[in-house]
This record gives sequence, C-alpha cells and structure tokens, in this order.
Amino acid sequence: MKRSTINQIIREGDEFIRSFGYIMPPFAYWTPGQMKDRADDMQGLIKAGMGWDITDYGQGKFDELGLFLFTTRNGDAADLTKGTGMLYAEKIMISRKDQISPMHRHNVKAEDIINRGGGTLTLELFSPAEDGSIDEKADVTVPVDGVMRTLPAGGILRLDPGESVTLMPGIWHAFWGEGADVLIGEVSTVNDDKTDNVFRDPIGRFSTIEEDEDPLYLLVSDYDKYFG
Repeated sequence: MKRSTINQIIREGDEFIRSFGYIMPPFAYWTPGQMKDRADDMQGLIKAGMGWDITDYGQGKFDELGLFLFTTRNGDAADLTKGTGMLYAEKIMISRKDQISPMHRHNVKAEDIINRGGGTLTLELFSPAEDGSIDEKADVTVPVDGVMRTLPAGGILRLDPGESVTLMPGIWHAFWGEGADVLIGEVSTVNDDKTDNVFRDPIGRFSTIEEDEDPLYLLVSDYDKYFG
C-alpha cells in the first residue's frame, strides 16, 4: 500500500469513528516526531502494539480484502501463564461494506466482536478439526450476547448494531460489512498479532508499504523501524 493511501484511510476512518461519538485516546494523534521525542516513556505502548493498524494482508487490494484497526489497550502475554495482571486487550475497527477480513483463527485469544454501529456485521464461521484445520462438516456454536447459537459449518451470522459474538480460541471466522461500513469493537484476551493469527490461505498479517509521502501517524508495524 502507498503511504499516501494509508494516510487517507486514517483520516476517513477517524472521521467515521467520531461520527458515532467514540473518542480516540490522545496518543492516537501524536506525530512521528512527537513519538520519537517520547520514546523513553512510551515503551509499554510500543511493546504492546497499541495504535494504528491498516492492513491489506499484503495483497494490495484494500477495498476488497482489508481492515482498519486501532489497539487502544493491550496486556502482556507473559501474564497469561501467571493468570494475573493485565490479561485483556481492546480494539476499535472498521470493516467497510463488502470488505473481507479473511478466514482465520487464534490459538490463544478469545474475543468479543461487537457491532458498534453502521451496517450489518456479517461473519462466516467454522469449528476447528482436531488438528486445528477447518472442519467442513461440524456445526459451530457461539454465544451471541450470551445466548448460544448453533450454525452449520460455514454458517453466516449477522449482527445488527449493538449485538456481539464471543469467539473462543480455534473458531475459524471471516467477516465483512453488509449494507454499509461497520464500526466494530473488540474486547479480548491479550492480543499478539505477530504470532496468534492463523490464516486459511497463505497471506500476511501486515501491509507492505510504499513510502510516497511522510506518515501522518505511525502504524504499529512501523514501530520496529522507528524504535528498534
């Protein structure tokens, strides 16, 4: 993706988020220079991967296959083994109309996916087979706002604004906006986007960026380059 395209997606996404009365944390608007100046006191933010995340999954067709994310808080995966500490994470996301977030599962993360407003949030769901692959025959059962729903393999779940689904580790899912763009909330176990995403197809988690202009704000995938 071109950096100019990413910058424009951020501007449009920020406006969309604000239209629902959601206010981003102050660090969302720190420029790259301000982040460098504060590098010493924001190591926790960098390590946690908090911030902007615009991905086309390395496929170069964001409008068809992509997702807008911003991680507002995230704990430490090491705490999971201890069972105490900050064991949770939160994201705000935008799934554009008919824009696919591709089929994937998580090994560790459990997550609530919440339709915060806009169109219908539509998910395709599968249960995992014993080896973790997609089970093409088994039903899949998920809590929708705490009420259990059972669908056939590959069943379609539609969530209207205000509705949510809980996806436990292993549940395969793809999702997209139907009818209009969708504002999505995610509340989850500690999030590790570098190691805890297993995709059905061989694609990447982050975008390859063509630097045709300066970044408006840094993406989480920029942190290694800027901060080491």
